[in-house]
Amino acid sequence: MKIAELFYSIQGEGSLVGVPSFFIRASGCNLRCAWCDTPYASWDPEGTELSPGQIVDELKAHPARYVVVTGGEPMIAPEILPLTHLLRELGLHITIETAGTVFKPVACDLMSISPKLSNSTPQGPWAAQHDRLRIQTDVLLELMGRYDYQLKFVIEKPEDVEEARALLASLHADPRRVILMPEGTDPVLLRERSVWLAEICKEEAFRFSPRLHVDLYGNRRGV
Repeated sequence: MKIAELFYSIQGEGSLVGVPSFFIRASGCNLRCAWCDTPYASWDPEGTELSPGQIVDELKAHPARYVVVTGGEPMIAPEILPLTHLLRELGLHITIETAGTVFKPVACDLMSISPKLSNSTPQGPWAAQHDRLRIQTDVLLELMGRYDYQLKFVIEKPEDVEEARALLASLHADPRRVILMPEGTDPVLLRERSVWLAEICKEEAFRFSPRLHVDLYGNRRGV
């Protein structure tokens, strides 16, 4: 499978924020988010072809007990099934970070689903395909039914929360599994958005997530 990067770092988002984790970033995506912070794995996918065994060899060089398979969109990677089952054999806690548009019966302890709101739609020739694919209700329900999950929404403006709330109602989602996270890769902008988003989370009883890796390391690769 094509791998954009492998690295050992701190989980920066979601319910496991702060947990040391080994990241496997698959290259390739079926969406084209306007604010994508990993264009090298989606808009302009790059990387190296590695077998699941080669990936695990790199992982074993680190004291990782948690592994995060991310992208791009890892669910479209051709060897995602053998990779996750190999990780399961090692006894690792496996998080899959996905937009929830594709289902495969992966081995997974936490399905981190990030449905893409309309704020993700790009301008230009990708817009129509992105909008057509970004919400796949049947896939979301399948993932939520099969796995321990979190629903993580990228929020750019307060109005985005209403859109997220409507989707959650249609999914009958457990609000305790809902996480709102500010969009951005600049620490100053993230701070500004975090202030009002935290207040919304208090009102809605949703979890707030920072982007800890941006605060710690800045907007760069391999962190």
